[in-house]
Amino acid sequence: MENFNQNVIKHKTGRLNLAAELGNISKACKIMGFSGDTFYRYQTARDAGGVEALFEVTRRKPNLKNRVEEITEAAVTAFAVDFPAYGQVRASNKLRKAGVFICSSSDLI
Repeated sequence: MENFNQNVIKHKTGRLNLAAELGNISKACKIMGFSGDTFYRYQTARDAGGVEALFEVTRRKPNLKNRVEEITEAAVTAFAVDFPAYGQVRASNKLRKAGVFICSSSDLI
């Protein structure tokens, strides 16, 4: 992921540098094939937060309704690491005996 972010930053700063070299933002946008709005968004982000502000930022908000409790998640993760060969049904049954209630695929039928 770090390599991806470095490539993205290199392209974005390259666009900003080309505009500075040409001295014409419109011409730089035409050469690079992107809109002036995109250029100004990149420029504003760089001016406000430096090069780090150009990282790809997801605009999706996490849907916390789909999350289980942290205790349950930790128990399932620990169990999966300790017993990687167990299937969904067996893991669900073993965790249920330990007091952690999760749904196995057979419970849905």
